This record gives sequence, structure tokens and C-alpha cells, in this order.
Amino acid sequence: MARMFHVLGFWAGVIALMFLAGEMYIPAILFLVQTAFFVILGALKLTEKTYMYFFAGYMFVSFCGMVWYATFMMDGVQAAVH
Repeated sequence: MARMFHVLGFWAGVIALMFLAGEMYIPAILFLVQTAFFVILGALKLTEKTYMYFFAGYMFVSFCGMVWYATFMMDGVQAAVH
């Protein structure tokens, strides 16, 4: 299970580099923080149950953040785009 957190850290790092290449610095920083989070958790050698709890908590926070952003930060959807 620790290896999967290293894999998640790797892919989060790749996505962060793509954001940096596209000059999108705020999402790049967000993904760099996630990379550090995943790599550090992977290095802790915790039990599999603990890793599952961390992953469930991560998914809960991610989904809540995505719903909050879509609800309060995005402009309204235009009904007819020409």
C-alpha cells in the first residue's frame, strides 16, 4: 500500500510539472503539496488500514473542495452559448 502512495505522488508531481509548463502556478503549487503529502505518507510504512483511512479522508476533502469550488467560485453556466 505504501508503494501506491509513491505512485500517487509520482503522478501528482507529473501533473504539477504540466501545470508549471502551462504557467498555471496556483494549481501547480496545489499538486506539489499533494506530491509531498503522498510521498511522505508512503515513506511512513503505516498499516494498510491506516493508509485506507488517509486515502478516504483525502478523497472526502477533495470532493468537498471540488463541490465548493463548482458551487461558489465558478460563474453560472450559460444556457445558450453562441
